[in-house]
Amino acid sequence: MGRKRAGREIEAQPEGDALREGTWETDTGTVRLERDPYSPSAWTVYVNGVPSSHVDLEHPERLDFEYMRWMAALISQRWPDGGRLRALHLGGGACSMARWIHAGYPDARQVVVELDARLTVLVREWFSLPSAPLLRLRPGDAGEVLPSLTEDTRDLIIRDVFAGDQTPEQLTTPAFHAEAKRVLAEDGLYLLNVGDAPDRAHLRAEASALRELFPHVAAVADPAMLKGRRRGNVVVAASCAELPLGPALTRSLLGDALPAHVWGEQELDAFLR
Repeated sequence: MGRKRAGREIEAQPEGDALREGTWETDTGTVRLERDPYSPSAWTVYVNGVPSSHVDLEHPERLDFEYMRWMAALISQRWPDGGRLRALHLGGGACSMARWIHAGYPDARQVVVELDARLTVLVREWFSLPSAPLLRLRPGDAGEVLPSLTEDTRDLIIRDVFAGDQTPEQLTTPAFHAEAKRVLAEDGLYLLNVGDAPDRAHLRAEASALRELFPHVAAVADPAMLKGRRRGNVVVAASCAELPLGPALTRSLLGDALPAHVWGEQELDAFLR
């Protein structure tokens, strides 16, 4: 029997939901799986036609999207000795970052908030994700879930939510960022994936709002993006504790397949002015 969606029946896939190339209908549109032609154990996940995640089943430490590697570098520098992180992912996709954290911080407790409930079911079936309490998948709207959480209960919050190529506006407001600050521990780290055009208007707006709330804010991206020469992603980091922007982070970012630079507080403030 098919599933019901928007008043109509959706026929089940002829081959079921087994991991294979193909397209499935979800609660918010479609998800498509494609094999990575360069790695037999890896898959690219497209959500509503947009590349959303890359998952290597045999190597969870591999992150194919550069902005995720930049996030990983910041996390590794903040917590170099492992530990039991309490991580909240706002936007999950195929849980690439959650799998990376589990590989490097096996005692971490993680919650992934994903709007599309059907997608969470498929992703857990396809990619053998850690079970609760190590990793919980919570269907819901990030803008509604975040305010419901208890203060001072997360060490790390990652916001990686997109509708098409933009983050929904309600997840970019000063009020939303204030909720993230409330939920974070005093030395917690707030990481945001900001998709932007060469004018960097989204970066300017979000960084400005974060600077009003957090004493420490930085941005990481490749030089062309920071200079406004192309469309792309910028990782913005915010914290009430000093950010790990030392030489070790610089070496890690410069050694990446797509070398990245850091705008610390001085560079970011100059950009905002």
